[in-house]
Amino acid sequence: MKKKIIIGLVILLVGIQLIRVDKTNPPIDSNKDFVSLVKPPVEIGSLLKTACYDCHSNETSYPWYFDVAPISWWAKDHVNDGRKHLNFSIWGDYKEERKAHKLDEMLGEVNEGEMPLSSYTLVHTEAKLTLEQKEALVAWLRTMK
Repeated sequence: MKKKIIIGLVILLVGIQLIRVDKTNPPIDSNKDFVSLVKPPVEIGSLLKTACYDCHSNETSYPWYFDVAPISWWAKDHVNDGRKHLNFSIWGDYKEERKAHKLDEMLGEVNEGEMPLSSYTLVHTEAKLTLEQKEALVAWLRTMK
């Protein structure tokens, strides 16, 4: 009985590998990009690109685990959700009121340590903000109000 269960699980795990996630990024228009439009200091722009853009832009890179189901499904859902809440690639399409609201949200999320997500920085250690980086980003975001 155990052998049949194990064989069934192996077949299931192999079978779900055939269900692939879409790893194509929507087109990027640099004229609408947050960093291009807002022109933050170089260090801040670099922080945003490293810690935020993978999930909150159309510049997502898809590492090896995007080829392994069901991890890929979970990760792609995070990217889709991140883009839905804030997409730096379409910042130029946002109305001024929405931009102000998103800047407030960014300030709160970073200040409270909610972003970047710990589940993301666990694998992407380069995205984990040091105390100094966090303070610099929060200070800059405050100037944007």
